[in-house]
Amino acid sequence: MGIASLVIGIVSAVLGFIPFCNYFALIPAGVGFILGLVDVILKATKKEPGIGLGIAGIVLNIVSIVVILLWTLVFAAAAAGE
Repeated sequence: MGIASLVIGIVSAVLGFIPFCNYFALIPAGVGFILGLVDVILKATKKEPGIGLGIAGIVLNIVSIVVILLWTLVFAAAAAGE
């Protein structure tokens, strides 16, 4: 699940920087965040090593969600300014 979270985070981050495509990346970013959390929690409770991919997926998905929200605010401010 950590690898899936990381891959979804990478795709969401790339789509998050593209105007008007970033809205399509919001739902996968949320799913990737949840997958990363589940991976980290399961591995932590079982005392398994290798939670790095899950943590990287969580961080990347949070960054992509923040970028998507910032783009939304930029477009809203531009629309309100006219």
